[in-house]
Amino acid sequence: MPRPKGSKNKSKTIKITVDFAAQIAEKQSAKEAVTAEIVSITANIDVLKTDLKAKKAELKSIDKEIAKIEAKRVKAETKAAESAKKAEAEDVLKKLLASGVSADEILAKLK
Repeated sequence: MPRPKGSKNKSKTIKITVDFAAQIAEKQSAKEAVTAEIVSITANIDVLKTDLKAKKAELKSIDKEIAKIEAKRVKAETKAAESAKKAEAEDVLKKLLASGVSADEILAKLK
């Protein structure tokens, strides 16, 4: 049974003084700062995307140029090899003719 006077069981009411307006203003300013930062980051991302697109296009053109140069190199090497074979065949032909071998025998050796 509760005590009538000076009871410790009496509920205490704590008076809370909270400034909700100040908290709302603080959160609004934090929200604006984060929003501004998001806009800044988005703009930075857009700039980086355009840079990336330009670099990819440049890389693609360089790859095409490399392929063209490699094709020219292969063509030149093939042509040089053919001319070397032709020169070697001519040398062999001249040596055989100089040694007195007939044209029919030379054709048989070339085959």
